[in-house]
Amino acid sequence: MHMYEMMRHFADSWVLLALTGVFVGVILYAFRPGSRPLQDDAAGVIFRHEDAPAKGGRKP
Repeated sequence: MHMYEMMRHFADSWVLLALTGVFVGVILYAFRPGSRPLQDDAAGVIFRHEDAPAKGGRKP
């Protein structure tokens, strides 16, 4: 049982700290100043071919 308690303590402290650091890193990466053009491009993907007819759809 000693190994379980040691691993539980490790997971409760250091792994939690590491995952918090990863979370903060992802947030900072997403909101960095240079990512604005990529986010705008990703937001407009669904409208890219809006004027083209749908392929394989029903014909009126």
